[in-house]
Parts: sequence; C-alpha cells; structure tokens
Amino acid sequence: MKEIKLFSPATVANVSCGFDVLGFCLDPIGDEMVIRKSKQLGVRIIKIVGQELPLETKKNVAGVAAEALLSEIDSEYGFEIEIYKHIKAGSGIGSSAASSAGAVFGINALLGFPFTAKELIRFAMKGEELASGAAHADNVSPALLGGFTLVRCGETPDIIQLPCPNNLHAVIIHPEIELKTADARSVLKKTIPLEKAITQWGNLAAFISALYTSDYELISRSLKDVIIEPNRSALIPYFDNIKEAAINAGALGSGISGSGPSIFALTNGEVTAEKTRDEMVKILQSAKIEHSSYVSKINMQGIQILEQR
Repeated sequence: MKEIKLFSPATVANVSCGFDVLGFCLDPIGDEMVIRKSKQLGVRIIKIVGQELPLETKKNVAGVAAEALLSEIDSEYGFEIEIYKHIKAGSGIGSSAASSAGAVFGINALLGFPFTAKELIRFAMKGEELASGAAHADNVSPALLGGFTLVRCGETPDIIQLPCPNNLHAVIIHPEIELKTADARSVLKKTIPLEKAITQWGNLAAFISALYTSDYELISRSLKDVIIEPNRSALIPYFDNIKEAAINAGALGSGISGSGPSIFALTNGEVTAEKTRDEMVKILQSAKIEHSSYVSKINMQGIQILEQR
C-alpha cells in the first residue's frame, strides 16, 4: 500500500461528568486525509484545504504526531500528508484530535500496522499537546478506538473502551464563534470543594454503569457537571437557554462539548434527537447567531479507511 485516504471523525470530550477522561466518537462529522509514502524521509504537510493552518511540520498537530510515531520505528519511507478540514479549529469537537489521530492511523496503516490502535494514542497526544499545551487523550482515544472511552490517568494513560446503548444519539450545536482550549482552561479553578468532587465522582461512576446496563434514566441522572461547566458556560452565548431547551425537548442531558463553544445533548432515539436539535437551534436563531448543527449515532468504529492503493 502506497497511499491511503481516510475519514477522521469529530469527537465529544468531557461529556459533562468526565472532565479530561471521558469521550465519544461522532459519525457524520469529520476530516478527510490523504497520506502517501515518499522516497524523501520525514513528514511533510503538503496541502491543507478548508482552513488556514501551518504547513510547517513542527507547527502542525498532524506533523508532530506523525514524527512522534516515526521516532520509534525504522522506516525506509517518508510521508506526505494532505488534510481536508471539515471540523473548525476551536469548535470543541476535536479538530486537532482528528488531524493528530488521522495522521498516526494512516502512517501506521502504510507501515503494515506495527502499532495497535491503543498504542497510537500516545503519539496522537503529542499533537494535542501542541494544540492546547496539555497532552490529553479524551478526544484522540474515541477517534482511534470508536465509541465511548475512559482515560484512567496514571504515569501513562490507561484507555478503557466502554459499551454504548444501541439507541443512544448525540446532538451537536456549534455557534460560529471560536473558543480556544487554552483560553477555556484559563478560567478553571485550581482547587475544588471536596463535596463537589464527591458529587462528580458519583456522576461519572453512575454514567459508566449506565452505559454497561443501557439504563437511559441513569444516564440522564448522572449527566451533570458541578465543577467545570459552571465556570466555562459563561464563555458560550445563551448556553443556559440552549441547555434548558434540550432538556425540555426530551434530551437525557446536555453540556459543553470539549472546551466549547459547541454544545452536545444525548437522547434516547433519533426522533428525540431531531426534536432536540430543532429546539436548541431556535435559541441561536432568535439571537441571530450563525451556527451549524448535527444529529449523530455514536460512531463505534472510529477512523475509517475510504480508499487505499
């Protein structure tokens, strides 16, 4: 195989109660990438379509992630990368993760899959570190593995794949404003009251239990964030109104996707998801804020190969 074209999906991280440890993979939203072998060693970003991002390898998340992978394996080839961006940078649905994960997935495939999907996560995290200053795995993990993932933090991240109820759907509302992850992190408090920490731990544990048992009512009760959302929600116009509209439309819960400004909701079924999107969108329409919206099943596959030759 000399060339591969792939779809690298958008992701939702944090998922309310799981700050920096929980994420899930979306289906219709994502970037496309073309990666090919080259006789010239090293990694080159030769084309980016859709956004103005640096072509310089060490300033591009895909390039940094790819170099991290190649630093641990002998390759007689170099690699050229083309990126076709459909996920807006700073949107809160894993734009940098899609590029980072896609780059290492594609190169790994062209090399004959010397690394497992889980092993690729630590390389993709190098791209995330460039983007936000923190090498977090809660976006790249579901992009590479699909479905829901949990990051058990230790000296090295321990990634656990989680099940997903068959009828679970996600709604994504993206106000057309940019909110950088680094800026969103700057409003977070360094210490939190023990009472809130205990509440958050309970919500996260209950949410994971609900995924295993397909308990939609428990998902609804546990999809709450008492630590991060109260600080970050002020950065997103009409957040409280949009969340209230989602709940009133029948959503199981709603919260900030990643660091924002995108807002997600989870629903039991596609019909409720469509109704939820309609009601959430009405708030932004009334405020005359440009936006985009999506309804998605949970993508259980992650990155997909579109063409190879």
